[in-house]
Amino acid sequence: MLHIEFIKAWATAQAKTERGASLVEYALLVALIAVVCIAAVSALGGAASEKFEEVGSSIAA
Repeated sequence: MLHIEFIKAWATAQAKTERGASLVEYALLVALIAVVCIAAVSALGGAASEKFEEVGSSIAA
């Protein structure tokens, strides 16, 4: 009987920790940063490519 109560108390204590919650928060934060970076590269990628081509052609001339 004592072992079952100990295991029950240990499981309850482990369930109350917030390590899992903070891990989920960090994962969501990283995902949000990745989405913002992808959106920025998609929006500015064409303009940056044109600028690099312009600079490259002016250097070659």
